[in-house]
Amino acid sequence: MSNIREAVMDLERHTAEQGWDRPLGLYALVPTAELLRAEPALADLLGIGSPADPDELTPVEQEPLPDDLPLEEALGRILWPEGVAGCALVMERLVVKGSDETLAAGEDPSASGRETEEIRMVAGVMRDGSRHCAMRMRSHDSESEVLNGADLIPALTSALALTLDLEEEPGGE
Repeated sequence: MSNIREAVMDLERHTAEQGWDRPLGLYALVPTAELLRAEPALADLLGIGSPADPDELTPVEQEPLPDDLPLEEALGRILWPEGVAGCALVMERLVVKGSDETLAAGEDPSASGRETEEIRMVAGVMRDGSRHCAMRMRSHDSESEVLNGADLIPALTSALALTLDLEEEPGGE
């Protein structure tokens, strides 16, 4: 079984090093050993000794998603090729404190008088169904305060699972 937790946490740390106010990022998760078999010159570039751990994953950043589509619709148009073992998404959002509500892009939180928190979410899903998420709050911007778990952001991991053509459990049908 691949190590989705490690891949998500590595991606979260890498994104944190780049700072806040970053655009949404979509990544293919590819087994590092397979990537190195296909492109041996990448070993030096990635600083990977051989042989690569068979469970290790390498995130490969994809082209930006279209700005003119809602996230769910943009993800709904993606279907990964077989060589991709999983996928991950990194996104920042404003959430209303004390709720699970996120504000729409461009919505002014001061207009409603609601207190908000800026968060960064990293969600990853594998073809075998395993998933992991990480969440960092801007007001608690340290590695030791990153929340993480398999079911932390279920709507996002479910949307990503559909891009891998995984059947999701029916929700009340």
